[in-house]
Amino acid sequence: MELNSDKIPSNQEIIEDLTRDLQSQQLNENPPDHDIAASDSDEESTNKIESKVCHDLIDEEELRKINDSLSPEEKNERLFRANDLKKKGNDLFKNCQYLDSIKVYTDALKLYPLEHASERSIVYANRAASKLHINCKESAVDDCTKSIELNPNYVRAILRRAKLYEEREKLDESLEDYKKILELDPGNKEAIMACQRLPPIINERNEKMKSEMLGKLKDLGNMVLKPFGLSTNNFKLQQDPSTGSYSINFQQNT
Repeated sequence: MELNSDKIPSNQEIIEDLTRDLQSQQLNENPPDHDIAASDSDEESTNKIESKVCHDLIDEEELRKINDSLSPEEKNERLFRANDLKKKGNDLFKNCQYLDSIKVYTDALKLYPLEHASERSIVYANRAASKLHINCKESAVDDCTKSIELNPNYVRAILRRAKLYEEREKLDESLEDYKKILELDPGNKEAIMACQRLPPIINERNEKMKSEMLGKLKDLGNMVLKPFGLSTNNFKLQQDPSTGSYSINFQQNT
């Protein structure tokens, strides 16, 4: 702390100078690029991890430009290196070194020649598995989706995404994935159970949403009709059991 000898500092100025000195000392002792602060909540920690390692989209257009410029020999060399990185990433995953495995899988994806879509699909799915272990679920869904784009019949990636969709309450998307799994693997027990479990849950959710929507519409209708001495009670909704559609009948209060 430095004080101007020509001026006697006020108490407030002394406090501010001491505060700045203390903050500077804390920053030197704990630089801001530490991975996660011990005092962070689980949600804050997850957000910090996602911001550091889970926003790692591969620039496919740039890869395509590079790929088109390579000779067959260069592509084979990159394929060899990519496969080596894939194996290293798998070993890191088995040793629970998930952050390191994500980085290595990403490096592999940047090397694989685009013609090797099946291998790239597997690496995307593996990277999604690593992200699940550090709770980067949104980014894991993106990786599963990319894996499925590269190999639409990759059951493991579809199943992983189906579970993630269900966890995030995207039930319609989850059910579609489970149905796709049954097309590819009719005996898949997880998909069979999900296709039995999800439809009634989805129907119950839809009915609840419908009731909430009708309640809000009723409130709005009452507000509009009030100046005319009317309310939604003057209108009766009747549902057609064969189509599920509604008709409205006006009833004059007596």
